[in-house]
Amino acid sequence: MAEPTSTADPPPLKIITGADAFGASLKDAMVSHLRSLGIPVEDTGVSSYYSAGSEVGRRVSSSSSSGTRGLVCCGTGVGVAMFANKFPGVYAATCLTVEDAVNARSISDCNVLALSGAKTSPEKAVEIFDAWIKTPFKSPCPASGSEPWSSEISSFLDNSLSEMSRIGKKSITVSIAKERDEESAASCAICCLARDREFTPVEIMPGGEMKIVRETPTSAIVRFKAGSVEPAHHHTFGHDLVVIRGKKSVWNLSKKERVDLVEGDYLFTPAGDVHRVKYHEDTEFFITWDGHWDIFLDEDLETAKKAVEEEAS
Repeated sequence: MAEPTSTADPPPLKIITGADAFGASLKDAMVSHLRSLGIPVEDTGVSSYYSAGSEVGRRVSSSSSSGTRGLVCCGTGVGVAMFANKFPGVYAATCLTVEDAVNARSISDCNVLALSGAKTSPEKAVEIFDAWIKTPFKSPCPASGSEPWSSEISSFLDNSLSEMSRIGKKSITVSIAKERDEESAASCAICCLARDREFTPVEIMPGGEMKIVRETPTSAIVRFKAGSVEPAHHHTFGHDLVVIRGKKSVWNLSKKERVDLVEGDYLFTPAGDVHRVKYHEDTEFFITWDGHWDIFLDEDLETAKKAVEEEAS
């Protein structure tokens, strides 16, 4: 394999890292390597593979510096890459060999490197990373036979890169009316799917329906009919909500507190706090979770209704 070209990019300003439990040890070894090179590291820690990939992808995507890149690790390196790639401007690739890393940088300007904690030793990961960080876009690579790209392919790579950078962004050349009727080719598939999502009943909460508009971290619009009661329950993650319309009461049983909410009111409920809810009017609210959506019941509906009635009397 040819060595990376001598015109390699300078080290990035910052590497953002993250991993799940299966990639944690490899991620920690790589953080030590990065720091030994003098590269600033922002370590997001250890979480599920979808949360790790999403968080690193989100931060790389929102960074104002083109020098900010990501490094993610899970058991296979595939899951973290999939979730990192959900964000505009992120080009994550799972690399098991040095050749993979050089190809990914040369062909796709890969800015998030995904490594396998199960298949890649720390020593091999260092080799992969070093090749990845030193290889410029469009440089000779194994896929090109270690020869410079032809002018035709070089032009194709330039155009494909500029097209990729527009993924997730609406075209400014299309009229607002046309955007409402047609999906722009440059629109992010995830955003398009969210646009078409419908409200579905919350099976374990009679009277409620929910439309999830973003996955992990989750955002949703929730509606409940007047008189509905949510039995005491808790979530793995904390959540924020803002009431769009209506009126509701929330009992935080863990903290022994009650809050009455109306249109425009905001409430944060910490992870694990057990809470019960009563809807006094038809109510709609926007809610976000710090992670994926889940729910664990701590009482049945009849017990909850009885408790609410006793509170009212």
